[in-house]
Formats: sequence, C-alpha cells, structure tokens
Amino acid sequence: MFVQVIEGKAKDPDLWRRQGERWLQELQPGAKGYLGHTGGITADGVAIDVARFESEADARANSDRPEQGAWWNETEKAYDSPVTFTESSDTELLFGGGSNDAGFVQIMKGTVGDPASFRQWGKDHEGDLKKLRPDLLGGLDIWQPDGSYISVAYFTSEAEARKNEGAMGDSPMMGEYMSQHTGEIQFLDITDPVID
Repeated sequence: MFVQVIEGKAKDPDLWRRQGERWLQELQPGAKGYLGHTGGITADGVAIDVARFESEADARANSDRPEQGAWWNETEKAYDSPVTFTESSDTELLFGGGSNDAGFVQIMKGTVGDPASFRQWGKDHEGDLKKLRPDLLGGLDIWQPDGSYISVAYFTSEAEARKNEGAMGDSPMMGEYMSQHTGEIQFLDITDPVID
C-alpha cells in the first residue's frame, strides 16, 4: 500500500468539501489502484486527507491524469497557503485498518528514537490496547525514514474516545508509549470525518 497525506490550512471549507465530493463522483472511477481515503477539517481549520493506493505507481499514474491536474488546480483555491504532501509505502495497520463506521478520527504526528523497537512494542501490546480501548476501531500508521510517523486512529465517537482516553492516563502502557518519543506529539481531531 502507498499512502499520500495532503495537509493545509483551509480558507474555503465549503469549496474543499465540494471538491472532495466531486473527486469521488467524477475522478475516482478512473483512479487505478485507489483503495480509499479519510479526510476532514479540524476545529482550527486544518484540512487533511489521507489517500491510499495499491502502489506508488498507481498513485503517480493518478497524479499524471489531466483531469486530476485540472481538479487539483481548483482544489488548491480552498487553501490559504501551500499544502504539504507526505508520502510513504512503509505502512502498518492496527486491528486490520480503518473503519467506515468511525464517528471520530484522530491523526497523530510524532517522531520516535528507535522506530523498530517502537513498532515491535506496538505489536506486542495490540491485544492490551484492544481491551483498554473498545472505542478504537482500527488505525493506519504511515512512516518516514527519519523515524517520524503519521498515525490515523478511527474511533466509534468523540465522546467514547475522550472517556476512554482519560481512563488510559493511569495505564503504565501510556507512559511507555510517550517515553519513546523524541518530541511533542501533534494531534489533529476530525469530528466530522469523510471516509471512503
């Protein structure tokens, strides 16, 4: 799987949403290898899209389509500054991946000192996490060579996520998780996610 993460400050959220709907209706049928996407706008106006393709070649072929270029030229007008693109085929699924049933999506961005150890720790504790967080439906981790990651977590609802998040504060597992990071973790909350 190859993932593209597009992030920027939205100056016209309505245009951003309309263009998203237009892409699904008009361009998605011709996007070879397209697996799906998750997106939304945070309360402070950050628009983020996580698009998944079967391969990097498929994603590049989609970007090279003339209709994709025309669509993006219009979509860019929804942002008030240049957007950032993060791409990777180094990905991992949590509980089998995301869920279309999610009512709340939280995107975390961080960096760890020892990615291999951190990733193994995550696999070793997946069963514990499932017990502690029944609201967590699944997730997707997108890694970069420098040890930074973008993690997309899918929850039943924001209310359930907040309740169980508080309960996890006393768990030693949370301390172990945080201790492996080399800096602050950025959280992007999407309360009205668009999931395809």
